Amino acid sequence: MFITIDIDWAVDEIILDTIKLIEDADIHATWFVTHKTEVLDRIRSNEKFELGIHPNFNFLLNGEKKAGANCEQVLDRILEIVPEAKSVRSHSMTQNTYLLNLFVEKKLRYDCNHFIPEQANVKIKPWTLWNELIRVPYFWEDDISCLYKKNSPMHKLVRRDGLRVFDFHPIHIFLNTENLQRYERTREIHNNPKELIKYRYGGIGVRNKLIDLIELSKQK
Repeated sequence: MFITIDIDWAVDEIILDTIKLIEDADIHATWFVTHKTEVLDRIRSNEKFELGIHPNFNFLLNGEKKAGANCEQVLDRILEIVPEAKSVRSHSMTQNTYLLNLFVEKKLRYDCNHFIPEQANVKIKPWTLWNELIRVPYFWEDDISCLYKKNSPMHKLVRRDGLRVFDFHPIHIFLNTENLQRYERTREIHNNPKELIKYRYGGIGVRNKLIDLIELSKQK
């Protein structure tokens, strides 16, 4: 079982909230980085944490150059922040043959862009691509689980055969998101944790699922 975190431009206080949950549990996690922030030093200081990159190619797809003039520049900019990265998951899972080869050129070893939803109920395993890049698929993502009408409980997912990679986002953990309407209607205050916490869901949401997963990991 592997826990991964896409930090997705969350403000430091919200990222730190997730860090504390995982640090207190003393478990491993891979953090896919989107931007430069002081909290990266804290993540680096934990030997159970790994930093990967989470490049955003969406601007290029829309004809914009905010993140870089081309795909290579997008990668180079994020690798300047995380030069030690060996893993990559693109924002929105953007991928193609050109990018997969570019990842290898940039000395990345693990590609985590392939999502096979747990609802497919198939045994998942990593595989090696033609260029020796190792593809590590994942089967659960917090926001995508909000889109499905039926989701398996965590205690069943951790018992699945095969590779089990979970993907969380600090903003959804902080909000305890139970549906994407909560996320969308609070967008304007996502950078204001003191105000945002007033909108944290009081029922069963993403935060509860992470805590359940942490507790289940301790039982193994």
